[in-house]
Amino acid sequence: MMLVPPEYTYLVGPISFSGPYCQANIVFQLDGTIIAPTDSKTWGKGLMWWIDFTKLKGIKVQGKGVIDGRGSGWWQQDDPFSDGETKLIIPLNNSVHQNPPMPIRSELDGRMPSTKPTALRFSGSLGVEVTGITIQNSPQCHLKFDDCLGVVVHDIAVSSPGDSPNTDGIHLQNTRDVLIHSTTLACGDDCISIQTGCSNVYVHNVNCGPGHGISIGSLGKEGTKACVSNITVRDVAMHNTMTGVRIKTWQGGVGSVKGIIFSNIQLNEVQIPIMIDQFYCDHSKCKNQTSAVAVEGVTYERIKGTYTVKPVHFACSDNFPCVDVQLSSIELKPVQEKYRMSDAYCWQTFGELNTPTLPPIDCLQIGKPPRNKVQSDHDVC
Repeated sequence: MMLVPPEYTYLVGPISFSGPYCQANIVFQLDGTIIAPTDSKTWGKGLMWWIDFTKLKGIKVQGKGVIDGRGSGWWQQDDPFSDGETKLIIPLNNSVHQNPPMPIRSELDGRMPSTKPTALRFSGSLGVEVTGITIQNSPQCHLKFDDCLGVVVHDIAVSSPGDSPNTDGIHLQNTRDVLIHSTTLACGDDCISIQTGCSNVYVHNVNCGPGHGISIGSLGKEGTKACVSNITVRDVAMHNTMTGVRIKTWQGGVGSVKGIIFSNIQLNEVQIPIMIDQFYCDHSKCKNQTSAVAVEGVTYERIKGTYTVKPVHFACSDNFPCVDVQLSSIELKPVQEKYRMSDAYCWQTFGELNTPTLPPIDCLQIGKPPRNKVQSDHDVC
């Protein structure tokens, strides 16, 4: 066991706890507070992570302590919309912080590097558990898993202002067999981001907001192959998020997203609750391309609450339509009638309505496309 005792605060520079020759089942007991340096010299030309655990077996981070990335010095250098996701509308209330907390000027020793660190990262590890701790104010993503197998996260809290750029709560990439539950995530980007190479991910009993919702993607950037399968998100509450449950892919990518279930999602003042966007673009213009990451087998059930822009937005590829999209018990109402700016939108989206929906999702095309182009040799994962 490694112990960070309570009632103490420790200033910790960038550090990596690296295997693979460590013994298995190390416990990192975090009961105190760890804070990040705010001077630019510590970070050099920029680092991808602050606290890193790599190539370990059975690593557990637990306790009642805090990891504080003190990221405001990084955020204030960014255009608040520089993450590429244009805010759809201004929030209806002031629950999003108008400005990140400004650091004390003496702490800002020079300009921070453009590469911003993730607060806590696990990579190349087996049997990872994170429980009990709070991660706050990360310069970028708060908690990241890359190339891990067997991950459990529960009873943690993530906290950063709603307008802090690129501060995802939990980021998964090339990681399988994941359980996330009983957790509260408040940040400036996706509460949970599920990227390529992820399968068998189960998320339940999570509170999300502010933030951008729970997202699969973005996938397939610059013609890359992306494979995501067997993802279940259920029993989630979202408040004041940009989107609710979302799949986003770039034009020109290959691969597939399949076997996705979004169930029992309660929404409050969410801009767009349900979204598939196969035309994702993080700058003003993106080239039209014919290939796409195929989206197949997505179930939406018992998704209820209020929205401020649009209830449903399905924008699927002409050449690779979304197929087997199942909808049941959808009840989405505008926060106020005057905010009912548009009805559900669908493009090249095929599936079934298993119950009446509110509002009616008449644009969904029942059945399968006349020429099902979803499967082609180079897109099989």
